[in-house]
Amino acid sequence: MAVLSLSRDIEIDAAGVRLGGALVVPADASGVVLFAHGSGSSRYSPRNRMVSERLNEGGLATLLFDLLDDREARDRRNVFDIGLLAERLLRARNWLRTEPGAGDLPVGLFGASTGAAAALVAAATLEAEIEAVVSRGGRPDLAGRSLARVSAPTLLIVGGEDHEVVALNQQAMRQMHCHVELSIVPGAGHLFENPGELEEVADEAFNWFHGHLARDPIHESA
Repeated sequence: MAVLSLSRDIEIDAAGVRLGGALVVPADASGVVLFAHGSGSSRYSPRNRMVSERLNEGGLATLLFDLLDDREARDRRNVFDIGLLAERLLRARNWLRTEPGAGDLPVGLFGASTGAAAALVAAATLEAEIEAVVSRGGRPDLAGRSLARVSAPTLLIVGGEDHEVVALNQQAMRQMHCHVELSIVPGAGHLFENPGELEEVADEAFNWFHGHLARDPIHESA
């Protein structure tokens, strides 16, 4: 288990909107993953927190933060405003650049539900600066034309019983030109509520990020 060197609550200024968050940086972290929640969820999402803890245990830093403040979250239209959610992710990335111990780490994005579309739009905007993306039960189709511009290796994880979302993920894959894989968890629904399902998601996410964010010591010393 990785030793934590930093764990603290943070606040991000998004054009006057204050967004709360939690930053965790293990000692000798090999990368950092920004989380994009969806469907009105927040940094307190138990599912994303469980995935975050798995990443931390494996030596990856995580930033969970609210994409919307309380007032904005009460308007359901904001939950599906992918442009707004993606812009908040970009602001979080800008904030992270100045954070000692995390600002220079390779960056990945983890998105759930509508947050997955926001993560892909942000990845398309930041291009090579984002080195990996993982979607959990996501709606990548909502990223629209940005899908074709994503260059980061992308893993789409979907429950096998979430039939409509499986089809939407397959549709999105056909529009992507990067390395993209679809992982279907047999028997799982949209929320991965059955025993062991969320653990499988967390392990798959960790393996994907570890494989794409971990620095090569030989390359770093060259």
